[in-house]
Amino acid sequence: MNPFSGHDIDARARRLLRTLISQYLSDGEPVGSRTLAKSSGLEVSPATIRNIMADLEEAGLVSSPHTSAGRIPTPRGLRLFVDSLLELKPLPRDDMARLQGGLPPHQTTTRDLLGNVSHLLSAMTHFAGVVTVPRQGDFPLRHIDFVNLPDARVLVILVFSDNQVQNRVVQLVRPLESAELEQAANYLNAQFAGFRLADIRAHLATELREAGGELNRLLTGVVELATASFSADEDADDVLVSGQTNLMGYSELADIERLRDLFDAFQQKRDLLQLMEMCVKAPGVRLFIGEESGFSALDGCSIVTATYGTKGRMLGAIGVIGPTRMAYERVIPVVQATAGLLSDALNRAAATS
Repeated sequence: MNPFSGHDIDARARRLLRTLISQYLSDGEPVGSRTLAKSSGLEVSPATIRNIMADLEEAGLVSSPHTSAGRIPTPRGLRLFVDSLLELKPLPRDDMARLQGGLPPHQTTTRDLLGNVSHLLSAMTHFAGVVTVPRQGDFPLRHIDFVNLPDARVLVILVFSDNQVQNRVVQLVRPLESAELEQAANYLNAQFAGFRLADIRAHLATELREAGGELNRLLTGVVELATASFSADEDADDVLVSGQTNLMGYSELADIERLRDLFDAFQQKRDLLQLMEMCVKAPGVRLFIGEESGFSALDGCSIVTATYGTKGRMLGAIGVIGPTRMAYERVIPVVQATAGLLSDALNRAAATS
């Protein structure tokens, strides 16, 4: 019976596994027993190390490439390393300063800020930076205006707390006078500025159910406009990706078929969005190694993600995608710190809106 089958390995084996993985992550080459004997600091013979490596291999934690006598970690071994052998440290001061400098305090819109974050993650890690874009309805409304258009249509201008402007054209049964549009805008701004669209829709539904409600009394003839203006948000989910071409420089991902599948996933975004949305539902840092993501195009990759949001509300996730041979002890703190800085920036914007 393999002593490591349950991954409850002894201190000596843990030290050797940590040494092997650290060496592999550093230079990408299979690690031999002689190298381990020198690097681990253990007073054991190469033969003893070979026996321990054989047990680790039987447990599925390391494997032997056909072209080498050395061993490399498997995704299962990397998972054990990250979960119980990796010692994470705070991000160095220089890296934190670079992150802070890469996120200017004043951004035009949230989408601009998120685009900046995806580029920054890519630049900091030399992998692909990924950021989900929240639906516009996740942000409170700041102001609404109406503009008359021909053929009983009205241009609805929605300004949100993140400075994003959204235009919608509403088709009415009958045209409305400018005075009626002004009355509608004044009422809605007074009553609903600072609310999210879903909350506004709920308030409107309550108003309309109440016979003689204030909305019916003040906005006679424009109930249709008010309801249509805050209809269900139809923004498509989106994810911003930067630095995809960085991945072409890693030999682990150099296979043409693998790269084609990976870049296809970046282009289609469907699987990527599904994965990132799953991360949003579990706040904090998440890590997927190899097949753990559940998407075949990402089998040769590791994905590190962290959630971001405003106080009391999760808005999305950021992350990096790279080869499984990545410097986890640096990448994880970079993603975690960036998510924190992004949340801080969004909270500041919300406080000043």
